Amino acid sequence: MQEIHIYGEGGQRLDSYLVTKLKGFSRTYINGLIKDGFVYVNGKTVKPSYMIKENDIVQVEKPVIEKEELIPENIPIEIVYEDNDIIVIDKPKGMIVHPTKNNYSGTLVNALLYHVGRSSLSSSKIRPGIVHRLDKDTTGLLVIAKNNRAYDILSQQFIDRTVKRVYLALVYGELDIDEAIIDAPIGRDPNNRTRMRVIDERGRRAITHYRISERFRGYTLLELSLKTGRTHQIRVHMDYIGHPIVGDPIYGRLGNEFNISGQLLHAGGLAFDHPGNGNYVEFKIGFPDDFKKAIDLLRGRS
Repeated sequence: MQEIHIYGEGGQRLDSYLVTKLKGFSRTYINGLIKDGFVYVNGKTVKPSYMIKENDIVQVEKPVIEKEELIPENIPIEIVYEDNDIIVIDKPKGMIVHPTKNNYSGTLVNALLYHVGRSSLSSSKIRPGIVHRLDKDTTGLLVIAKNNRAYDILSQQFIDRTVKRVYLALVYGELDIDEAIIDAPIGRDPNNRTRMRVIDERGRRAITHYRISERFRGYTLLELSLKTGRTHQIRVHMDYIGHPIVGDPIYGRLGNEFNISGQLLHAGGLAFDHPGNGNYVEFKIGFPDDFKKAIDLLRGRS
């Protein structure tokens, strides 16, 4: 993530300012970056028209290559629900949500372009239809916007933190406290730029609520919800309290008795106000196979 500190350059629109800082990218493309949530000012997403101020800190996630064209790919996706405004899908393990500089194919966006077509998604050039993300190996529910109005309404709900997201995670160890809130700021690890960590200096506030769903010998199944949406938030917070998620290749432990790769973290519940009619809608999905096998094994022992 590129970080820019504003010194003596206030009073400009954010999109215009970034055109001068991100060489080789058009204003239209940068405008899309901002709208799609790749740009933060003082830790928050803003509009392209935001007027930068002295001492602002602007953070830009690595943009994809503008000149590349997104290619539809025949990749199977499991659609949980679909109407004229939204698609809700069950994302499998191993799938990246949207293209990045290093991964331009095999993503959920490539699959969506094949199955529903570009005209059936919001018009974002960078990640059409995508209003929120899950890590590559995190499974579960995602909502996709099929038009610009739905995109704007859903995006605002995520900004306002009114979307309810429920996760399930199998973690190492037996937690003593049945229910708790972890309030610890998260930022890029200065010693390893591929990792995030709890860090006070320039960290962004991150709040995770957990409650124990089931106890096992040596493990605990947790139900978690987010008050914020930081990169790797649940994974970082679980590691921070000494109970990393089983299978996590970055924050977990080497190897595991279940012979799985990728963290056992599952977005099992998602609820929001439907962008078309305003009704409150709620979706739930069961465990993927590897998660279910691990839970069944532990229940058998009990």
